[in-house]
Amino acid sequence: MLNQHKPLTADRIAPLLRGRFGRPYLWSETYTSTQDVLRDTGLPEGALAVTEHQTAGRGRAGRQWEDEPGTALLLSLLLRPPAGAEAAQLSLVCALAVAETVERTTGVGTRVKWPNDVLVEDRKLAGILLEGREQTVACGIGLNVNQDAASLARAARLPAASLRTVTGHEHDRAPLLALLLELLEARYDGWCRDGLAPLLPELERRDALRGRTVTVGDAAGVASGIAPDGRLRVRADDGTTVLVGSGEVAVGGERGPTVSD
Repeated sequence: MLNQHKPLTADRIAPLLRGRFGRPYLWSETYTSTQDVLRDTGLPEGALAVTEHQTAGRGRAGRQWEDEPGTALLLSLLLRPPAGAEAAQLSLVCALAVAETVERTTGVGTRVKWPNDVLVEDRKLAGILLEGREQTVACGIGLNVNQDAASLARAARLPAASLRTVTGHEHDRAPLLALLLELLEARYDGWCRDGLAPLLPELERRDALRGRTVTVGDAAGVASGIAPDGRLRVRADDGTTVLVGSGEVAVGGERGPTVSD
């Protein structure tokens, strides 16, 4: 069996781990949702649940996350951010780590769509879902890796991409997962220590919304960057700026240039 098609069992992943994330490593061929595996467990920070297929995977706003078994990275990581930290910022921290993993692996440029998506060529490559209470957060990540175009078309609510459709070939998911955990641990530790501000230049460089007309809840206008606290800046037609903390983003046309690499 080619490595690209081998399941992400503990015996494959454990030798590749370089930090504390992924310990303990919980794997099953099928889970209802990796998020549910970590709920109310008392496991330590860094505990990881990974599966080949979710029977009831979910995204934001309760939407179902569909997958083609054995082709994606489907994982949830248990995080215990420090007291007083803005846990909602973790969606951006995780999205940045996913974007960097893709870029290092493929050389393909990525964009981060506030608050929780990673795009390539304006197509969704990955999504992040945060669930938790108090100081315990389950960070769910779904990254499309080896799906073909037909599989993506069946599963996607929005235009989607995978590493396979972007690069033209399949990828071994094991080193990809190990690299993601390594980069995410580094970004997370930096965020715990210094907050979101040091990550803003990298997020700004990849900002998929800047310069585009958006509607988020009652706010409508031109997206004008990510604020230091992680909220989205939206400049209204009257020149005022609204800071949006959460919500579904509807994207219209562009007003002005988007930020390029």
